[in-house]
Amino acid sequence: MAATESPTEVHAAIDLGTNSFHLLVAEINAEGRLDILTREKEPVRLGSGSGDMSQLSDEAIDRGIACLQRMRLIAETYNADITAVATSATREASNKKVFVRRARKEAGIEVQVISGVEEARLIHLGVLQAVPVFNSQVLVVDIGGGSTETIIGKQGNVIDARSQKLGHIRLTDRFFSGGRVRKGSVDECRKYVRSFLAPVARDIRKIGFETAVGSSGTIGAIATIIEHRKGREPNRWVNNVTFSAADLAKTVKALTEAKTPNQRAEIPGLDLTRADVIVGGAILLEELFAAVGIQEMTFSSYALREGVLLDQVRRDSNEGFHHLSDLRRDRVLRLANAFHEDLDHVLHATDLSLEIFDATTTLHQLGMAERDFLEAAGMLHNVGLFVSHAAHHKHSYYVIRNSDQLVGFTEHELEIIAQIARYHRKSLPKPKHLEFMALPKADRSLVAKLAGMLRVGIAFDRTRSCLVQDVEIQVGRKISITPVLKKRSDASLEIYTARQRSDLLAQALERPVEIVG
Repeated sequence: MAATESPTEVHAAIDLGTNSFHLLVAEINAEGRLDILTREKEPVRLGSGSGDMSQLSDEAIDRGIACLQRMRLIAETYNADITAVATSATREASNKKVFVRRARKEAGIEVQVISGVEEARLIHLGVLQAVPVFNSQVLVVDIGGGSTETIIGKQGNVIDARSQKLGHIRLTDRFFSGGRVRKGSVDECRKYVRSFLAPVARDIRKIGFETAVGSSGTIGAIATIIEHRKGREPNRWVNNVTFSAADLAKTVKALTEAKTPNQRAEIPGLDLTRADVIVGGAILLEELFAAVGIQEMTFSSYALREGVLLDQVRRDSNEGFHHLSDLRRDRVLRLANAFHEDLDHVLHATDLSLEIFDATTTLHQLGMAERDFLEAAGMLHNVGLFVSHAAHHKHSYYVIRNSDQLVGFTEHELEIIAQIARYHRKSLPKPKHLEFMALPKADRSLVAKLAGMLRVGIAFDRTRSCLVQDVEIQVGRKISITPVLKKRSDASLEIYTARQRSDLLAQALERPVEIVG
């Protein structure tokens, strides 16, 4: 079955932040979903050293205009219309009209200066596209350079939205000039932050929340450091990674004990461009955790700019978006649709694999999360065919690991899914396979079990004709799998292939596998 293509439009959003400018160019299909075409980031430092952001310096404006000119050229290569929004540094500056006028005249970009509450609303809209929290009452925290936005929402509706004049650039300028931690500066910063947070924290506790999500650069940088401290090295993003209050406390301690940006730059995972401004933001996040009682937080790689694009499309169409409750499955299906010529085969083989999973739970002792990994790997196991038929199982691994579409999964989860897909055919996992051996022992066992199930499920649809409609499974001293066949069909090739490919399943579950037929 050929994949159905939805009509798409290409849009660009530019987020003119206090610290950095971000460009996002994406296609948006009829369902309002983003397919990222390119991202660009420049550390403009628009609000640095500006007297508590009361005025933009001439040098900062020049840097900002030059950056906008470059970003406009990039957007034009995609024939994308541009929506640009400016946040704290611009909206608080007495000379913001000078900057907006120069942006229009010299860069050809109309900059919209948005309020803190509008910024919060758009952040919430973006976050809902990256983290599966639509049905939860969620607290979203976004720490920028000049302000911090807090939003409580549920099912797409904003219950409460606040913007505080607290940000990592603002705190750095006030307490950590030059990025240096001096005697007493950490305690002074904490007291200052607590005084600002007290009223909003009281209201957040009163309203309540079930899940906490953090977005944007400061929290992303902290999540990345924590992942490194746990021995994981995210190579692309940290979306959907969760960290605890204890994880945060250890990270803040390490950051504040490093007295200079050069010392801080030695901390694994810290982006060097943030070494001089990370301390204030980290202290702010830790104080917010304590003030509202956050025990753990999940990071969203989507935030303001994604929300800007989605909101622009909604305004253009005058329609709301339907947000699927299972965002992760939606994203997997969309990637599968983009690559597969025969989704009927992929979905049927996946269903057969899941039947094996369900029937052998007493042996593998795995739960719903692992079942989701198998389902995702099953639906994506053939995406490598887009690159080349030869060794396409290896190509599938790289496509899954490097796709921007699979939001809702952590880096670790994507690695597991990619490895399951990688072993759906050909060689079994071997010590010489570097990616496999880099996994912890428990994860290697997990990959082997799920890949073993997938290999048999795919084998049972070897001719892509759905001749094996179902499987009946008995578990005893051996695993007996009997295919249920379509009437008057010859499934001898399917049965033969399943027998040939059952070795990994038998090895992983430590039971002989018998294919009856």
